[in-house]
Amino acid sequence: MPQELLSDELWKDLEHLLPEDKSPGPRGGRPRIPARQSLQGILFVLKSGIPWEMLPKQLGCGSGMSCWRRLRDWQEAGIWEKIHRVLLARLQKAGKINWNHAVVDGSNVRALFGGSKRAPIPRIRPKKGAKDIFSQTETATRLLSNLRVLTATTPRKL
Repeated sequence: MPQELLSDELWKDLEHLLPEDKSPGPRGGRPRIPARQSLQGILFVLKSGIPWEMLPKQLGCGSGMSCWRRLRDWQEAGIWEKIHRVLLARLQKAGKINWNHAVVDGSNVRALFGGSKRAPIPRIRPKKGAKDIFSQTETATRLLSNLRVLTATTPRKL
């Protein structure tokens, strides 16, 4: 006989966390698989590591895609975090958590931009890049051409 993934006792603790099953809409449709069967299918896939499409129909959990959608919806609703807390409380109550081997780390989120900003370092002189050199050359060329035009049009004094 295969090992049961979701006992009746565990289901009683988790049942109130899961949203109520929706009935088919006014246009009909297939009735949803009960939450317990969906949870069993999700646990089976997560424990065995098989692809969702290969979830055996003999388990009575519906299709793998239905279970995957429930997993997604429950994740978005924050239900898995609540389930995790209930399971941790049960393990603590049963004395199955060894806190001597627990590691708490608060720095598990990477600081992408390096924390607080520092004051900018003032530049002593502007950077000379290709764009700067080109613009300086262009300005000098304009000045020379304007100077030529100016000297050619103004009369000279002797």
